[in-house]
Amino acid sequence: MSAAAMEGRVALVTGAADGIGWAAARRLAAQGGRLALLDLRADAARTRAAELGAAHLGLGCDVADADAVRAAVQAVQARFGRIDALVNNAGIAEQAGSTLEQTAEGFDRVLAVHLRGTFLVTQAVLAVMRGQPRDARGCRGAIVNLGSIAGLGGIPGRNAYSAAKAGVLGMTRALAAEWAREGIRVNAVAPGYVRTALVAQLVARGALDGRALAARTPLGRMAEPDEIADAIAFLASPAASYVTGATLAADGGWSALGAPEAALGPLPGDLPTTGDNPSC
Repeated sequence: MSAAAMEGRVALVTGAADGIGWAAARRLAAQGGRLALLDLRADAARTRAAELGAAHLGLGCDVADADAVRAAVQAVQARFGRIDALVNNAGIAEQAGSTLEQTAEGFDRVLAVHLRGTFLVTQAVLAVMRGQPRDARGCRGAIVNLGSIAGLGGIPGRNAYSAAKAGVLGMTRALAAEWAREGIRVNAVAPGYVRTALVAQLVARGALDGRALAARTPLGRMAEPDEIADAIAFLASPAASYVTGATLAADGGWSALGAPEAALGPLPGDLPTTGDNPSC
């Protein structure tokens, strides 16, 4: 993919201040895009935009709030005049644990941010994209939603998150079919375990077993945020001009594994490592 794949294009990324969202924003900006970074923490969004340069915009936005979403998208359109790519990345920590210990309020909040938020931001951006001229291949815009391996397979104790991410993948297919004739592509990336700062802290505290996750993953390690950003950038770019309705599993082979973990064999001893994260 060309280093200038997003030249002259405007991309909006939600949950853009940290983790996968920030990695995606950096990647799209490096490819020539002008970025609108949305995050619940307005100061963090503005700081990140300033790191990218004066051509970029940082805004505070609660993606579960319809009025806030409309105002933010209007501000992006007023600043840039168009939106060529949307990355629906915003999310919150789940309420993991026994079903009997989970709360309805926690369940609702996880779905509100991950699923309702994806719907609201997509709805507002579609209204902008449909008024834009088509490019040489008939495209008016591209949307990339963040799914998860939790939306593809069962993970005990992660009910709300799994339901939200499965919903995102179903909505991705429905939107793709609805908006294809309008020249708007809609796809999803389903990451496996990603070594974000939060996950690294959980591993360091012993709340996650990094070696066990690596052993369960065919590639033998967690992903780095930049690797997920590469998958997002591909689907958002003209390089994926004939791809819509797809879910790209960027999970190191996690969802492909159909045999007991032991069938993978031991982790190779010659893999370079970073802490608990063997790397290929």
